[in-house]
Amino acid sequence: MELPTLIATSVVRGARQGQSHGGVYLIDFARHQVRQVVDWNTSEIDFTGRGWDRGLRGIAFVGEDIYIAASDELFVYDRAFRIRRSFRNSYLKHCHEICVFEGRLFLTSTGFDSVLLFDLQEQRFRWAMHVSPGPDGWAARLYDPEAPGGPPLLNTLHLNNVFADETGLYVCGTRTRALLRFDAQRQLSSYCSLPEGVHNARPFQGGVLFNDTVADRVRFVRRSGEQVAFPTPHFDPARLESVGIDDSRLARQGFGRGLCPITERYVAGGSSPSTVSIYDLDAARRVASVTLTMDIRNAIHGLEVWPFT
Repeated sequence: MELPTLIATSVVRGARQGQSHGGVYLIDFARHQVRQVVDWNTSEIDFTGRGWDRGLRGIAFVGEDIYIAASDELFVYDRAFRIRRSFRNSYLKHCHEICVFEGRLFLTSTGFDSVLLFDLQEQRFRWAMHVSPGPDGWAARLYDPEAPGGPPLLNTLHLNNVFADETGLYVCGTRTRALLRFDAQRQLSSYCSLPEGVHNARPFQGGVLFNDTVADRVRFVRRSGEQVAFPTPHFDPARLESVGIDDSRLARQGFGRGLCPITERYVAGGSSPSTVSIYDLDAARRVASVTLTMDIRNAIHGLEVWPFT
């Protein structure tokens, strides 16, 4: 395989003003080079009012524009990583991943158990879907994100990933225990069952690909039921930094988040402390890995193949 260049975002759990809050990195595996292109501390982003894991999250590309989500704001960068514009919405809270399909950008609003649609042509939030379990399955309630009357801020399901293709809109969270599909008939149903606590679940090659975060594994399960699993990298505890100072007590090594296909055979996955690895699905082995920091609070979030040369 020709080793790719990946773009990754990172967040830092429990960071305070004046401390590192992560950023955006270009990781060139072929040349063994890492370049930080956005520093959350020194960029144009206003620090005020941004809580939880401060930092940048999901990544998507639209022509020459690079869309990157923060917790409650959608930023648009050019290829030189200058902020061109940004967008906020009352129902965008604790955003995780984003996805582009047919002129629409979908964002997970984890705080509101919702998926928001951002119209790329109109450059505005145009549609939203609230996800909830019901007695007879799953319920999807559509609402206008630019009007009052939306859902309460509850974070019941911790929705963290959205993926769209011609077969539907797929959504998953740490507490859904399933990958959900919203189809052309506007019906929400379970596409397949999943363990609790997963991140980045999506259909892939007729099966499902996901970070089994609780088990510290990247998993690809084929439709036949056959699966391949990769342990996330772990390090000698003596090498780890900032151990025990995370107020949320959630920071731990091996926490898997961030996942993207490179080809039909190779995928890349993120873990903490901020590490990006490339896995070979056919040979069932890890073929490359790079660690950005040994700070246990610093975790990869968004991860995509860099499309520009």
